[in-house]
Amino acid sequence: MDFNTGSGSSGGSSGPPRVSGGASGGEFNYSDPVQSFINAVRGVVTAPVGFFRGIRREGDFVNPLIFAIICYEVSAILGGIIALAFGSRGFGGFLVSIILAPIFAALGLFIGAGILHLLVMLIVGSRNAGYEGTFRVSAYSSVTSLVSWIPVIGWIASLYGIYLAIMGIREVHSTSTGKAAIVVLIPAVVVFLLVLLIIAAIGAAIFFGTQQ
Repeated sequence: MDFNTGSGSSGGSSGPPRVSGGASGGEFNYSDPVQSFINAVRGVVTAPVGFFRGIRREGDFVNPLIFAIICYEVSAILGGIIALAFGSRGFGGFLVSIILAPIFAALGLFIGAGILHLLVMLIVGSRNAGYEGTFRVSAYSSVTSLVSWIPVIGWIASLYGIYLAIMGIREVHSTSTGKAAIVVLIPAVVVFLLVLLIIAAIGAAIFFGTQQ
């Protein structure tokens, strides 16, 4: 893993030029959904630095959005099948989760990328690749959701997803690893603290409930 603290691009370059159109290089392309999906997953997971360095910066929200939706939908289907097998969810709940997964995935992606890009503007500065660049990083980093339904492995994958996002922000916005890490870790830490607070609140409610 390339975790150096230097800039993601050499010689002061701002990365690949901004272009319009469909997917580029190893990115997902809905006109060739199966092979390009496999190539994109392989590229993001095994060579994230090179993958993010070579992606487009603007001109195409559709392909990265579809890629992310596929990842979340696969997770919803596989996780739902496991839940059905163990009887922890009914078939109706399974269908609802499959229907809602792409909707919530799209909303979460746009909102999450918006929050990340606010931090990019604050920490990286005005010389960044724009909101769409951040959106593409968020979309392709969601590849880890493919295994998020697997116990333990899902948690490990979420940590790797943080690494992917850091590398993506660094390469796409041509910044340092340190600044990219700050951008990604701030919301990650906030979410982690919120989860701890919710768990603590539930635990306290259960404890005091049993004392009555």
